[in-house]
Amino acid sequence: MTTLASEGAAAALPDASTGTEKPAIAIRHVTKRFGDSIAVDDIDLQLAQGEFFALLGPSGCGKTTTLRMVGGFELPSLGHIYLDGREVTMLPPYKRDVNTVFQSYALFPHLTVFDNVAFGLRRRKVPSAEIRDKVERHLEMVGLAGYGKRRPLQLSGGQQQRVALARSLVNEPKVLLLDEPMGALDAKIRKSMQLELKRIQREVGITFLYVTHDQNEAMSMADRLAVMNAGRTEDIGTPDRVYDRPATRFVAEFLGTCNVIAPESGADGLRLPDGTPLAVESAQVRLPAGARVGIRPEKFVVTRADISTTPTGTVNSVRGRVVTATYLGASTEYEVTAPWGGVLKAFAQNLADSSRARPGEEVVLTWDASHAFVLAPSPEPTPVAVEKAEEQAASEPAASSRASEVSR
Repeated sequence: MTTLASEGAAAALPDASTGTEKPAIAIRHVTKRFGDSIAVDDIDLQLAQGEFFALLGPSGCGKTTTLRMVGGFELPSLGHIYLDGREVTMLPPYKRDVNTVFQSYALFPHLTVFDNVAFGLRRRKVPSAEIRDKVERHLEMVGLAGYGKRRPLQLSGGQQQRVALARSLVNEPKVLLLDEPMGALDAKIRKSMQLELKRIQREVGITFLYVTHDQNEAMSMADRLAVMNAGRTEDIGTPDRVYDRPATRFVAEFLGTCNVIAPESGADGLRLPDGTPLAVESAQVRLPAGARVGIRPEKFVVTRADISTTPTGTVNSVRGRVVTATYLGASTEYEVTAPWGGVLKAFAQNLADSSRARPGEEVVLTWDASHAFVLAPSPEPTPVAVEKAEEQAASEPAASSRASEVSR
């Protein structure tokens, strides 16, 4: 049974003897329980040195709780957390070499921008000349050179976020935790800040653990991401792999739009519900129970039926009728009624007005076998994790009290 290490322990992270450097963050089979609810269920993650890693998922999936446990603001009910090879499971935040940027920024309104950024350095009694050099360098890094004498209320939301970022980075932590820091920004500023944040992360070279529910944020910035659902990680990988080859139906539908089809398995292979042959790269003739096939809308080739040369019944083809055609400038979004009664979504680039279909017209959708993927059903909660958490329920009040104490 996994148990919590005693406070103050500095156990080393077990070495797999691979010869590679130790991970910046290692979360080993961590469970967090609040009363009868399991917020985080047996999470196991490793973040490489200098990696930009995103925890992505809907509200209530456990991503912020996971980040707070890494930062020391919550204590795990089970499991171990390591930073740079050193166990920190029970250590308070100030004994961990991490800094956190929250959505609220938490700037001191009565202090100038310079003094906000210098706050942590002064508490550590860093020499004044070094403070000035570091603060000015980090303000320039985040694009706020010359703003040192202003106060937070004289700044825009995006500028305040940059101050909060500079204040965290100036302490040169080994890990920076970011809890939905762009949630209060409008869409235009958020897009600009995504590019800036990635640039800054590459420049400083430290590990970022970024929590968000915004798929575009995670996809555009992260080197790798984990999609969480109901306290568990359903998929972990690079953004392109997770998008193009999601592990479960939940992941496929959370990361953008996905057409999910329940195929039929026969002796001669897979078929669509109307009997048309279905080819899926690397898929077997029979799929696991509950499995589905997914196809992204942009992977369809949309051709008006009156100019299509694809015969009815051709493998990986659907002949249907356009229900809606939404013009989006660069592309058109279609909803097409399939022969079996389902509705498929398709995106088509607007190359010529004559090629666009109108509502009521018939179209043929075709796709390559490499663009279809098998979707496993989302896993059920692990009974073992529930049993382990219940075994530790007696120690939870003390842990909760400690978490409250270290967060002050």
